[in-house]
Amino acid sequence: MSQFTPYSIYGIIGYPLGHSMSPLIHTISFQDHDIPAVLVPFPMPPEEIPTLFKSIRLLNIRGLCVTIPHKQTVIPFLDEVTDHVKKAGAANLIYWKGDKLCGDNTDIIGFIEPLRKRDLPAEYKSVLLLGAGGAARGAVVGLQDLGFTDITVTDIVDDLPQKLAEEFNLKMVPWDQRQNVEAQIIINSTPLGMQGKFEDQTAYDKEWFKGKGIAYDIVYTPFYTRFRREAEEAGWESISGEDMFIGQANAQFKIWTGKDLSERAKEAVINSLQGK
Repeated sequence: MSQFTPYSIYGIIGYPLGHSMSPLIHTISFQDHDIPAVLVPFPMPPEEIPTLFKSIRLLNIRGLCVTIPHKQTVIPFLDEVTDHVKKAGAANLIYWKGDKLCGDNTDIIGFIEPLRKRDLPAEYKSVLLLGAGGAARGAVVGLQDLGFTDITVTDIVDDLPQKLAEEFNLKMVPWDQRQNVEAQIIINSTPLGMQGKFEDQTAYDKEWFKGKGIAYDIVYTPFYTRFRREAEEAGWESISGEDMFIGQANAQFKIWTGKDLSERAKEAVINSLQGK
C-alpha cells in the first residue's frame, strides 16, 4: 500500500477577496514540481485576523499571500519581518522560518523585476509616480533599491503624497500639475483604468506623453489599460501590471519552496488575464 503524503495548505487572505490569480499560479506550480500542496482563498474580514493567526499555528498552514486590506494589519502578529516590510510598512507574504512566523514584501521585488530586466537608457533618470497609496510605497522602495533618486509623487487627494515625500525624500506636485513634470518613467499606482467603474479612465492624458519613455501600470485587469494603450500610441514603451504580479508571485513561491513558478502556471495566468 502506497504511503499517503498529506497535502500542505497555503492560502491567500483579503477582504473582500475578488477574483485572485494566486490560487491558480501557485497550485499549478505545486503540481508541476510534484509538491503535495494547494493554495486556497480565505476571505477574511479585518476583525477575524487575530483568530486567523491562532488557526495558522493550530492547522499548520504553511504560508499565506496577503492582499488588501490586510498588508499592514498582519505585521504585529509576525515574529520577524524583512527590511522591505519595515520600509514599505506592508507585508504581502507570510512564511515559516523554523518555528518563527515571518513576513516579507515581494511586491517590491515583483515591481522592480520588469525594470531590472530592461537595459534602461542612461537618460531615464526621472520618475513620476501617480498615486501615493500602499502600492506607491512599495514602488518607491523598489525604485530607490534600483538607484533612482529623482522621483516626483502626486495624488488626487492633495495631502496624501506629503507623508510619502517626507519619509522617502521625494519631490511633490499638485495633481492638476502632473503633466508639467519632465519624466522618462511614469507609473500609475492609482485604481484609474482598473476593470469596473474606473475602466475607461486614465491618470495621465495621451497628449502629455512627450519624447520617449516607459509607462508602467500596476493595474493588470484589464491587460491593456487606457493608460498603457495611449502611452504606446504616443511612442512610449509600456509595462503591464501582469509582469509585476508574476514577479511577486515567483518571489513568494521561491521563498516557500526554493523553486521558480512553472512555465505552465505563468502561461495559465497570462491567458486568463488576456482573456484567451
